[in-house]
Amino acid sequence: MTTVSSPGVRTVIGVDAGSAPLREADHLIHDLVAALALPPTTIACTHPVRTGPRPHLATTFALPDEATARAVWHRLVAHLASTAPETGAAYAELRHGSPELADAAAQAARQHAHRESGRAVLYPGADTVTGTVTLEHLLTHTAIERATILGTPEPPAPTAQIDTRAHVRPTWHTGHLTLALTPAPAGRLAPFEVPNPTPCCVDHG
Repeated sequence: MTTVSSPGVRTVIGVDAGSAPLREADHLIHDLVAALALPPTTIACTHPVRTGPRPHLATTFALPDEATARAVWHRLVAHLASTAPETGAAYAELRHGSPELADAAAQAARQHAHRESGRAVLYPGADTVTGTVTLEHLLTHTAIERATILGTPEPPAPTAQIDTRAHVRPTWHTGHLTLALTPAPAGRLAPFEVPNPTPCCVDHG
């Protein structure tokens, strides 16, 4: 497992552009990671927002330390001011953009900081997870800490073959980045979340 230190409220930035569906939020994450030159240790997640005029998704970015997070916040504010001024953003006590969206971004950032929820789109090792790999490989070379098989109380064996479909989205569950798996053909397992309609962000490789 790639070691990931526990994030705090001063290392997580929230951004809410009113994105829906998941694919749109995933693209926003990739776009901001590139535009802001975020470090490879960043963990970026989506979070459902059920307040406001319509359900949508906020995004969060956990940075390695407070100094990095502060620097990224300043770059983010400048970027949003010129490209998407109504997008809400939050970092610790700071807010930017639409007050409603900024509040939702702050709530998502708190959830990520406390590892209560969040669907990880980018995380250490995510770019190496393609094809079929063993669970042991996944837990050793990425930030994923645990795996479960839906409907089965026992965890999968380390030698279990996982057909990643180049689309692996673990979630924060009881403080651990956990991948939900489901049975797949040929005795393999596959991530529960299916790429729809094709693996997202093929243009961001």
